[in-house]
Amino acid sequence: MFSSSKPYKNQKYAALKQQCKEAQKLFEDPEFPATNESLFYKKPPPGTVQWKRPKDLCDDPHLFVEGISSHDLNQGSIGNCWFVAACSCLALKPDLWQKVIPDWKEQEWDPKHPENYSGIFHFQFWIFGEWIDIVVDDRLPTINGNLIYCHSKQRNEFWSALLEKAYAKLSGCYESLDGGNTGDAVVDFTGAVRESIDLVAGKYSSEIAEQVKLFEDLLKVQERGGLISCSIEATSNSEMEARMSCGLVKGHAYSVTGVRKARLGHGLVAFFRAEKLFMIRMRNPWGKTEWNGAWSDGSKEWEKVGSSERDAMGITVADDGEFWMAFEDWCKFFTDVDICRIINTSLLSVQKTWHEGRFLGSWTKNTEPLLNRCGGCMNHRQTFLQNPQYLFDITKSEDEVLISLQQRDMKMHRKFGEGENLTIGFAILKVELNRKYRMHNINIQENVATSQYINSRAVFMRKKLKCGRYVIIPTTFTPGILSDFMLRIFTDVDAECKELVLDKPKVKCWSPILGYPRAVTQIYIHSAEGLQKQDRSGGADPYVIIYCEKAKIKSTINNDTLEPVFDTQAIFYRKSPRKPITVQVWNSNAIQDEFLGQVVLAASPKDPTQSQKLQLRKKGREMADEMPGFISLRVLTSNELMDM
Repeated sequence: MFSSSKPYKNQKYAALKQQCKEAQKLFEDPEFPATNESLFYKKPPPGTVQWKRPKDLCDDPHLFVEGISSHDLNQGSIGNCWFVAACSCLALKPDLWQKVIPDWKEQEWDPKHPENYSGIFHFQFWIFGEWIDIVVDDRLPTINGNLIYCHSKQRNEFWSALLEKAYAKLSGCYESLDGGNTGDAVVDFTGAVRESIDLVAGKYSSEIAEQVKLFEDLLKVQERGGLISCSIEATSNSEMEARMSCGLVKGHAYSVTGVRKARLGHGLVAFFRAEKLFMIRMRNPWGKTEWNGAWSDGSKEWEKVGSSERDAMGITVADDGEFWMAFEDWCKFFTDVDICRIINTSLLSVQKTWHEGRFLGSWTKNTEPLLNRCGGCMNHRQTFLQNPQYLFDITKSEDEVLISLQQRDMKMHRKFGEGENLTIGFAILKVELNRKYRMHNINIQENVATSQYINSRAVFMRKKLKCGRYVIIPTTFTPGILSDFMLRIFTDVDAECKELVLDKPKVKCWSPILGYPRAVTQIYIHSAEGLQKQDRSGGADPYVIIYCEKAKIKSTINNDTLEPVFDTQAIFYRKSPRKPITVQVWNSNAIQDEFLGQVVLAASPKDPTQSQKLQLRKKGREMADEMPGFISLRVLTSNELMDM
């Protein structure tokens, strides 16, 4: 998943550090200076700010004190609980934070060799499909000698404050971090795929089956290294970060630090007892203010759990911001959860692996319709197909597909009065098995699914798709909106994802001799009925082959049936439109396939807009007893290549 990093603004950590050593000076970052410009664009901090280096704040500064922990972090004076919650999630995963904080041992203060310290640090973030390396100096904003923003509980630990500074640099200034999404930060830390779930809309508090399914999913995400966060929606500004009577805080991000099936009972009774309780553990970025209901720290419910189980769950009675809840209560009180999956694309893995197709694209505007790429959602049918189009194949009988559409982060534009996310989404259409040029008309293509359209940085969908060829069309909600996007498609088997770029077949140097397509025909074979051929199982194993000029398309095999449903589409760019199209039905056999019948279609059907049911005939025979059944099909013919 990881790759080499690219230096942000061409600032190379090793070279800058060497320059500082040679000049015997501490690094001062010209790209993020110790000025008000780096602090805010609208609302200044509450006091006189002084930029100080860690050595001015304590006698023995360190990057880490006794390792890294989710308990290290405390939120500062801006509303970036979402960022602190993401850091808490990150701290739980050594393989992940060691990528975000590279060379962490080398970056640590060395009291034995103070001459090696140059006041420069670097961190890495996964931005739009690539790792970006960001350097910062160690000058941190303080008021009255205390750090203003994110800080550790240990006064001499600075990894969280320096990491936050690097993220603020990427976002333009510290104030740009006021308000955000924990899932977005986790994606920037890991390259994960984010899925947002509305717990209220999904009725998880009342639908027990869905509740159990969600718990198992969260447990699986945690076991596979994923990161989870949650929050309670605030319906007004007055509710933002308002404490509820149960101790939870509205409009506030929590990191999920544990998901567990807790074993009830004591001693051997607990070991052999089947009863288990679904539990979830969270941490408040404030480092205090906890849930005070059932299963809170020190509550009587813990008497139902043996000491060994409590030790395994890490139960502590302290107002440290971390607490357990019964999953049932969690579903009742929380409204939103962000699941960030670490997708395993490694070829050398014993765990579940995925194949990824990743594309960087843009919604661009052009007065020429064929070159326009910002057509808006399907509500705008005249321009919808002008958007970028991406093709992929499902070769299994059914496969689960994960799709993520992400737009560029807009936080860096907040200081310029902008920074709002666009409303984005995508549609999935099932297309012809041999489709290789862009779509220009929606005729018989099936709209398999449409994502939610939302002004979120990313939109996610999990969908099971049957064997066939599909096109994903990412769009903004309204036409004419310009922006960049990243589309990621994950499948169990390589889907051979690619962008559809060409509008029609190319004119080649030999086209005048061999001919160039003059028409397009689109055919849809729906079903066959009353097939006479049977095998030992009582049915047949039929499939369809469509012949047009020198091209042919074969459908999937329908096993053990006399009334198969093929749902097979094909599109042909025809040099000789007057030549007929032949549709044959075959029975699949282990030794040799058997021909069942065919229909020969006229070049121009009488009514191309209506489905037709035609009799199948054996080759060269007209007798009624040789007609093995009927085939339902639909043919669309056009003399304009660009219509298809």
